[in-house]
Amino acid sequence: MAKKKKNKKKAMQVWKLYQVSGGKAERKNKFCSKCGSGVFLAKHKDRETCGKCGFTSFNK
Repeated sequence: MAKKKKNKKKAMQVWKLYQVSGGKAERKNKFCSKCGSGVFLAKHKDRETCGKCGFTSFNK
């Protein structure tokens, strides 16, 4: 039997979720209202989505 190839996972780029200004780190994305702090909403063209619970808020 042939050996299976392992897929390499891409490292999460946490530094893209924060912006440093005046010595303080500010969050760029919103937190999920269901999961609480620490879980960011992903920004899409027409919506913001939580990757953990699936919560979606649509933008107009």
